[in-house]
Amino acid sequence: MSESPRQPSDRSETDESVTGEDDAGEADIDVRFSYANERTFLAWNRTALGMITAGLAITQLLPPFEGVPGGRRLIGLPLILLGVVLALFSLRQWKGNERAMRRREPLPRSMLPRLVAYVVGFCAVVAAVLALVAGKS
Repeated sequence: MSESPRQPSDRSETDESVTGEDDAGEADIDVRFSYANERTFLAWNRTALGMITAGLAITQLLPPFEGVPGGRRLIGLPLILLGVVLALFSLRQWKGNERAMRRREPLPRSMLPRLVAYVVGFCAVVAAVLALVAGKS
């Protein structure tokens, strides 16, 4: 009976060393770093789903703003688009982080947190303006 090849999960918890090089010259990394990167990717995708769901709920379930046609769409559509962009760019970010870790390079900067802050802030301002304008009618 032959012994099975060693899997990354077989490493000891204290083994943080590079274990070898693959064909592309990229080093293996501690599996914990790869798992952390994957968890971040999944968190961005949960955020994307939340943005899409919020945008759909706003456009379909929120009562219309009196005197402001399309007001719900002004709030909801940017959130839906943000969800789509987050889902796509989180994959790009995950791949870039994996590549950088394997090459022992600094991790690439992410534009995702800034993008989320800007779009959510924009939607909040639009919602406040619409609430004020619709309340005066």
